[in-house]
Amino acid sequence: MEFPDLGAHCSEATCQRLDFLPLKCDACSGIFCADHVAYDQHHCGSAYQKDVQVPVCPLCNVPVPVARGESPDRAVGEHIDRDCRSDPAQRKRKIFTNKCSRPGCRQREMMELTCERCGRNFCLKHRHPLDHECPGNKLPSSQPGLAAISRAQGLGSSPAPVPGQGLGRTSSPSESRY
Repeated sequence: MEFPDLGAHCSEATCQRLDFLPLKCDACSGIFCADHVAYDQHHCGSAYQKDVQVPVCPLCNVPVPVARGESPDRAVGEHIDRDCRSDPAQRKRKIFTNKCSRPGCRQREMMELTCERCGRNFCLKHRHPLDHECPGNKLPSSQPGLAAISRAQGLGSSPAPVPGQGLGRTSSPSESRY
């Protein structure tokens, strides 16, 4: 033999084959052939330190911790039921947390809409001071402001439209053809 130190014998008791490309187990540091390098093939006693599988949630791509001896499928199922970030029902509960402060309104909004006058939070429908009967509510003193409020409430009377006004061309009765 020209190369007596080349290769190594498999550490598996039933094999003992001389392998010229031996592999070292990263858990127990034993030398094995390609057939016995897997943890379960050589009954590795230190495999529990290295052979750890961490399943990933298929919905939110977050690793799910699994206790020893527990089924990974069960752990992922519990994760989806409890704290998965992609659960639509939970997402809806967590986003819409800003409750309207108007008495009787149960609407919740995603963003906080704070009144500048009273500092309370309201929904989109009640966000304006006139809509939630703001205690700091003061009527605008300007004529255009009062007109806008009366139009919004339907109290003001608008002038009657003048016939022909706003048309590009006016015609006399003699020019019209019926």
